Amino acid sequence: MAEESKAPSAPAESAAPVSEGRSSHRPGPRGPRPGGGPGGPGGPREGGRKYFRRKKVCKFCVEKIESINYKDVRLLAQFVAESGKIVPRRLTGVCTPHQRRLSGAIKQARNIALLPFAGRAN
Repeated sequence: MAEESKAPSAPAESAAPVSEGRSSHRPGPRGPRPGGGPGGPGGPREGGRKYFRRKKVCKFCVEKIESINYKDVRLLAQFVAESGKIVPRRLTGVCTPHQRRLSGAIKQARNIALLPFAGRAN
């Protein structure tokens, strides 16, 4: 009788439902995500790059400009945005030493009112 009482309990354990909710153990890799694939959800990009990005070079090094004069407003204005901010070197391509001198010259020109501190008010 002891064997008979154990026999029915064994199938009952294996037939117990396994919860498929959140558990600490994660199964192996699942299938691909919907919308995924090469190039992301939009699919592969056709034609590659839309335009060729030229490597930015320092204007002052190329033109061999030795000193950046604070009185040269036309030159300095190229490196000031409409809002009045100094354009960062990652956008202009100016090398680090020239960017330092450039920002100093722009600040000097602002102080004596050759360049505006801020852009036009809306």
